[in-house]
Amino acid sequence: MWALQRLAERLISRIRPYMWVWPPVAFSAGVASFFLVDRQQWLGGALALGMLLAWVLLLSESLIGRFLARRGYSTLPRGVTTFIAQMIHQETLFFCLPFLLATTVWTSGQALFTLLIVALALLSILDPLYFKLADRYRWVYFAFHAQCVFVVVLVTLPLMLQLTTSESLRYAVVLMVIFSLPSLLHLVRPQQFKGWMTMFGLLALLASLAWVGRAWVPPANLWINGSALSPGLDTATRTPQGSVRLQTDALRRSGLYAYTAIRAPRGLREEVYHEWRHEGELMDRIPLVIHGGREDGYRAWTHKRNFPKESAGRWRIDIMTTSGQRIGVMRFTVTDKPSAALVADGSISPPPGVPGLDIRRLVPGNYPHQP
Repeated sequence: MWALQRLAERLISRIRPYMWVWPPVAFSAGVASFFLVDRQQWLGGALALGMLLAWVLLLSESLIGRFLARRGYSTLPRGVTTFIAQMIHQETLFFCLPFLLATTVWTSGQALFTLLIVALALLSILDPLYFKLADRYRWVYFAFHAQCVFVVVLVTLPLMLQLTTSESLRYAVVLMVIFSLPSLLHLVRPQQFKGWMTMFGLLALLASLAWVGRAWVPPANLWINGSALSPGLDTATRTPQGSVRLQTDALRRSGLYAYTAIRAPRGLREEVYHEWRHEGELMDRIPLVIHGGREDGYRAWTHKRNFPKESAGRWRIDIMTTSGQRIGVMRFTVTDKPSAALVADGSISPPPGVPGLDIRRLVPGNYPHQP
């Protein structure tokens, strides 16, 4: 056992100078998994599985250490175990970043969540700050750890188990609360009944805040490849057709189609909603069922026919999951003045920030048929 400990310490001392390579490797693995979710699903799942196995090793390290200590064996120094934890935190955060960066609606509160993960990723590569956090501020360190658990569950479960975004979110919240327990134990240090009740009250508050703030969490495996507004739609080719001025009288006659191509991992079946809002007020909430696995996204649409008489003003169509996470948003303005009205012509346009999108594949008439 002593020989194994010395071997581990020697190995880590040799790896440490090359630690800077690990974050780019993890980020590249995340990018590869992101682009392979509908081409080589098994490879994306294998990358996610490798990361989860690393987490199992990290979570079992303390149990193994206690088991060995009870039998008189020495355990690895804290500096070594912290180094291993740092590598896994870096792997987690940089692996998950491509998913979050691509699926974040940057005009919403989701931007704050993604920027928080970016900040945590940067913290994980700053050795002086990271090791100071691990040594002196243990409750903050455990909170950091719990946030990493939340992110890894959110990203990997839809890839590996084809769980829906909402199911993955619920598991992520539950596991984050569980792994926040060591942080609260260090913070509250309960000794009597009142202290224990305070700690469990904080756990309940944390779970409530996490669930209430779920709208700020990006749907890490769902994103819009293209969207369009049009007065008609060819159901055989699943492409928007025609054009109409966004004018009150014209829309009351023809109605308006909202078309979205939503990309998701292969094997995933999920219900989403188009929420039509006028001046912020919810007018219609229409469910859609999408299926993952198509590179250009699963093409689905809703058709609003009953535009009210007073429909002038700002309209917004939120594309939402069942748990209230925003996948994307479409905005348009309706006016009573023909000269000021814009035209909805069925042009499919990608949202900003989606990498690797070939807009030529989204031109109406050349769009591939839905299998």
